[in-house]
Amino acid sequence: MSDPSTIVSSVPAVRFDAIVKRYGARAVVDGVSLDIAQGEFFALLGANGAGKTTLISMLAGLTRASAGRVQVLGRDVALDPIATRRLLGVVPQELVFDPFFTVRETLRLQSGYFGLDRNDDWIDALLHKLGLTSQAEQNMRQLSGGMKRRVMVAQALVHKPPVIVLDEPTAGVDVELRQSLWQFITELNRQGHTVLLTTHYLEEAEALCSRIGMLKLGQLVALDSTTALLSRFASTQMLFRLQAGRLPPELASRCKPDAGRLGCTVRDAAEVEQILGALRTEGCVVDELEVRRADLEDAFMQIMGRDARQAQGATKEAR
Repeated sequence: MSDPSTIVSSVPAVRFDAIVKRYGARAVVDGVSLDIAQGEFFALLGANGAGKTTLISMLAGLTRASAGRVQVLGRDVALDPIATRRLLGVVPQELVFDPFFTVRETLRLQSGYFGLDRNDDWIDALLHKLGLTSQAEQNMRQLSGGMKRRVMVAQALVHKPPVIVLDEPTAGVDVELRQSLWQFITELNRQGHTVLLTTHYLEEAEALCSRIGMLKLGQLVALDSTTALLSRFASTQMLFRLQAGRLPPELASRCKPDAGRLGCTVRDAAEVEQILGALRTEGCVVDELEVRRADLEDAFMQIMGRDARQAQGATKEAR
């Protein structure tokens, strides 16, 4: 296998080319075409069941596409699985570990899968970066869930893959791990590693990723830079609660209930003042007011619709 560093930079790090995945008559991924550039920090978003994990499974060679091609740095996953596996570091959602080894033994064993027999310096660096140094000689079954997930990240990075795939890496983990993980992954991205992230924490995607794709029912329904998606779909919201009075007719048609308050879309501060003036004129008394900056969740909800709103609400309740 040629050195990944010799691959022409114009070749996409990841290419999904007209990908279809069927289980029986049902298509869980339906004609997805998507390129992720080398060095990109890319988010793949969607509600549960949208097809994100299925796409990652096909990228990792764990399942085959019913139609279409998946490529990693120009190599076909189906035709050259060994070479593409060396180019990928995948952190799955599930906690999968061998209970009979210590943390260090686990990482040495993983290094051996890639033919790396002198990898202790990098293993020590991974242990330090992921806050695992004091657990290095502990058995895997003795670790907490959060520590096990740190080890899974280290396993995925032990062979220094040019493409890093993170499938819900911070689901259910503590804030400390989230912060240390993103600091380390961002550092690797700045060094040139490509990062593909799926997450239900939309604030993570907004803060970290330069470009975003959104899946709905197995189809790619949005693909653009984070900035462009925010400007196209997100909007600033004015939220308020009335202590007394009734909405004037011109506001009743544009204000919608939102968690016990009323909400409407505004363009700028002048429009906020205009609405407050209309309320005062009508004799309304406002006892609570919030002007909320547009964020990726607003864009996500507009693109995905009511089903996504319900799914995100369930996700928030579970946090």
